[in-house]
Amino acid sequence: MDLLHASVAFASAFLAGAINSVAGGGTLVSFPALIWLGLNSVAANATSTVAIWPGTVGSAWGYRRELANAEARFRILIVPSLVGGITGALLLRWTPPSVFDRLVPFLILFATLLFMAQEPVQRMLKTGDSEAHKSTKWLVGALLFQLAVGIYGGYFGAGIGILMLAALSILGLHDIHEMNSLKVVFGGSINGIAAVYFIYAGMVEWPYVLIMAVGAILGGFLGAGTARKLGRTAVRRIVIAIGFGMAISLFVKK
Repeated sequence: MDLLHASVAFASAFLAGAINSVAGGGTLVSFPALIWLGLNSVAANATSTVAIWPGTVGSAWGYRRELANAEARFRILIVPSLVGGITGALLLRWTPPSVFDRLVPFLILFATLLFMAQEPVQRMLKTGDSEAHKSTKWLVGALLFQLAVGIYGGYFGAGIGILMLAALSILGLHDIHEMNSLKVVFGGSINGIAAVYFIYAGMVEWPYVLIMAVGAILGGFLGAGTARKLGRTAVRRIVIAIGFGMAISLFVKK
């Protein structure tokens, strides 16, 4: 790895960490950057997941009060999150890079569209009856939905936040701060168990992981201030532009 590659990897992770601390969607920066640096899509996905994951620990700590007050019926979603995460990671391991290469533009486009939908969905979820949907059938539905989210998250990961908000809505939760706290924990669980498998399977490029992990952590702490000055809306627009730009470029390349 030369200085240029190391600099791009660090900068993309720093930006991803800053974006994640404000609006989420950092994977839409770090993953395409690794592809641009020459990694095959499977290795880029696994490396990005492992490198960016440490930032979720700090986010979860920041939501510790909301997590302490969360009802037990919501915490049970950790089970399908873990099962789905490892399942998705296994599917990625079994997917030939040539096949995943063809899927990547569609996955990035899908994740970008999900990211665009986040704000409208959050506004919609702020209202409603929090006592609703406590029946067994709604719980089973939420568990199955979260399992699907976990599989997608372990396989690719970008955009799972909005899907998890939908799963929590199925269970009748409408406190957006509590929802975000649970989303961070479930997302961290999905990506965490996937990261463990990627490491075990030797799917990651460690030189990039080490550089990007430092960049992501610093970005979360230092870059967040700049991102907040830009404002959540501006940051979201930047992420969306990057997502669409990368999707279009990969479609053209393909």
